[in-house]
Amino acid sequence: MTSSTDQISVSAKMADLPSHALVSYFAITFAITWGIGGTFIFLPDWAEATFGQLSGLHPLYFLATWAPAIAGIGLVWAYGGLSGLRAFFSRLTLWRGGLWWLFILIAMPLVFIAGSLIKGGGLLADLPEEGLGVAFLITGLMFFLGPIEEFGWRGVALPILQRHVAPVWAAIIIGTVWGLWHLPAFYLSGVVFADWDFPLFLCGCVVLAVLVTPIFNATQGNLLLPMMFHWQAIIPFWPDAQPWDTWIFAAIAAVIIWVKRDTMFSSPGAVTRVIPATNSVM
Repeated sequence: MTSSTDQISVSAKMADLPSHALVSYFAITFAITWGIGGTFIFLPDWAEATFGQLSGLHPLYFLATWAPAIAGIGLVWAYGGLSGLRAFFSRLTLWRGGLWWLFILIAMPLVFIAGSLIKGGGLLADLPEEGLGVAFLITGLMFFLGPIEEFGWRGVALPILQRHVAPVWAAIIIGTVWGLWHLPAFYLSGVVFADWDFPLFLCGCVVLAVLVTPIFNATQGNLLLPMMFHWQAIIPFWPDAQPWDTWIFAAIAAVIIWVKRDTMFSSPGAVTRVIPATNSVM
């Protein structure tokens, strides 16, 4: 006879996003970002007259950047309710990580510095004219831009994809979609992407997605570490190291894939739940 506790456990285990929710996730994410970007690209005069010039500090730029998180969190709420949201956000409190913390906090900055030195640059980026205080302010602000995306890319898309393909392939798929999602920004003046090379950027997105995937799986779905990883990739203190930072990260990714080949090419052990089962009845 099944006890009430067992029934709650089974019910909680079933409370997760279905795989087909991934289609809705991508559709919502692209609709928001490409909708905003497309408006400023194809209707620039009307868009600027109505909303003002788009820049990295414009509210619509934040909205476009947060689209993956908006889509992901919205779907978690739709399928899991408030208890599902609590369980989902509990992934931020998973402090396990071990050596991955060292990789994010030490190795990543060293890659940017090494890439910069190879191309004849300096150890750090030039400070803004306003001084060190503004540089720290921008650094703090950046944490609330790109890293927020991880609620969607790694929080929702990666677990669902890993139900069907091995982590390395899931990472490559997400990295490609992640890069393509940024495409409108390369046609907008006033944002940092306007002066970047898109094919190299797309390659970098795939490489970074591959690197962050074993971190996510090794920590059983920790979202804080992917957010810190994303933050390190965009902190303005690190010098411009393109294209060498991409090639160095690609070499590191190749080594990690080889060392972790048992888990990167095999689905068992990969995180496949969006809403953690153990916390879904919090």
